[in-house]
Amino acid sequence: MPSEYTLRVVLDFASAHSLRHYPGDCSRLHGHNWKVEVEVTANALDEVGMGLDFKTIRAASKTLADELDHRNLNDLAPFREINPTAENIAQFFYRGLTAKLNNDRVHVSAVTIWETERACVKYTETRS
Repeated sequence: MPSEYTLRVVLDFASAHSLRHYPGDCSRLHGHNWKVEVEVTANALDEVGMGLDFKTIRAASKTLADELDHRNLNDLAPFREINPTAENIAQFFYRGLTAKLNNDRVHVSAVTIWETERACVKYTETRS
């Protein structure tokens, strides 16, 4: 029977944004303390007995979070053309992490971005 391990790390960052063309309060500049949950799936363990070291996942995630931390997201290259919504931020993390972490044994399976403690979005892509 094939095995699968799901590893999860959680980190946070703070930033501001405004949503262009949004018909409400979120069109004005406002901030969030975002929470990021990263899920990595391993189909086998390494020689130490780990799917992937949590430190590796956290370091890659923190590098991306540091690009956004204490910034106006609308001013940053990834969000100059698209709105810095929770959905687009989740995709930003997912694609950035897959480029750094994916290999034949492990892959990023999902990224969840919490805009508030009661509202989040989970992003994933179908693997072929």
